[in-house]
Amino acid sequence: MQNITPKQSTKIPSERKNYLFPLILVTSLFFFWGFVHNLDPVLIPHLRKAFQLTDLQSSLVDFSVFIAYFLMAIPAGNVMRKYGYKSGIILGLSLFALGAFLFIPAANTKMYIFFLGALFIIACGLAFLETAANPYVTILGPAETATRRLNFSQSFNGLAAFIAPIVGGKYILNGQSLTDVQIKALSPENLDRYIKQESASVKGPYLILGIIIVVVMLLFVFTKLPDIKHEDDGDSSKISNAWKHKHLRWAVAAQFFYVGAQVCVLSFFIRFIVVSAGITEKNAAFYSGLAGLAFMLGRFVGTFFMKFVKPNILLMIYAVLSMLLTLVAIFGEGNMTIYALIGVAFFMSIMFPTIFSLGIAGLGKDTKIASSLIVMSIVGGAILPLGLGYISDFTHNIQYGYMVPFICFIVVFAFGLYGWKPAGKSPENILENRS
Repeated sequence: MQNITPKQSTKIPSERKNYLFPLILVTSLFFFWGFVHNLDPVLIPHLRKAFQLTDLQSSLVDFSVFIAYFLMAIPAGNVMRKYGYKSGIILGLSLFALGAFLFIPAANTKMYIFFLGALFIIACGLAFLETAANPYVTILGPAETATRRLNFSQSFNGLAAFIAPIVGGKYILNGQSLTDVQIKALSPENLDRYIKQESASVKGPYLILGIIIVVVMLLFVFTKLPDIKHEDDGDSSKISNAWKHKHLRWAVAAQFFYVGAQVCVLSFFIRFIVVSAGITEKNAAFYSGLAGLAFMLGRFVGTFFMKFVKPNILLMIYAVLSMLLTLVAIFGEGNMTIYALIGVAFFMSIMFPTIFSLGIAGLGKDTKIASSLIVMSIVGGAILPLGLGYISDFTHNIQYGYMVPFICFIVVFAFGLYGWKPAGKSPENILENRS
């Protein structure tokens, strides 16, 4: 993260205390986008059964979400460079709320494609929020604690990962628990009634979520926030300028594979353990909540250890442990696969904010465009789960599909080993400023 000095033509509030409430308000966004993201593991098996989808078809839920990040990240960065972080956040919250409300007509149509459309619009809003909130948190405070501060804020994303599957399991997975064979045996009239019932169960949760997001948006509208902007010095950042930084290119690649791994592990968590451990979807939703809790605790524990361990070293350790546990999940059976995936969730926890923070280190005026590029790399969450779904359908074993996240963690390890180092800068100095 850049050092904020007058030389960089950056305006910041003179009082450190002015950072506190903005930091609290922006940190709340991490919870909300974490909540909606972590309803996806519930939506995937739910919609898969309701619309009789293959694993590849059900992975389009993630594709619809994460392709939006790819398409909207650069526009989001442009909006914030021109109008500031606050405007980007307000626009993002508006799209978030609109997409949540669109779940109601989507349920009424009983068509899978309309659910995908609503998810796409929500994700367009999330692209604005993540493009704004991640760098905003690193700027709101001392540069030397930027990585710890971002990990702390992202911990509330982990809290949402714990709560969302439990809430979703209670209010979305509340219909008939029919097997694929039973669904195929239904008469056309009963099948239509079943799809209508299963589709309608999403209305309440998403309506309430949309209303809450509108309230949060209004809070941002009427609250005065320190909006940090870089003044135009006649040499504004371009993608080509930012892309010259080697460690940014590595961060984009690492984030692509990390997000792909996270989506594969968590979005298919319920589907995976229903098969590997032979439990019901509702019980699996509870364990999915435990995985979210592990993810949250991992963020707090990782943030603590970064006081003593360099971020890139901790990233490497967590990547290796994630690889080992993923192998246990692939080749194990029964409850050990559940606990292995919960362990993966714990060790994945610091990867996104650590890659992000190291990737924008020392970029100065290129920080915002670099932030957009890293957010664009979240498209890995759209593409790599398709590979998992294809392998699962081809082998008729979803466990083999988890070779995809295993490979992803190898790339994250490589970033921690080598790719994070900014060219022409002292790695030791950079790490001192990031931890």
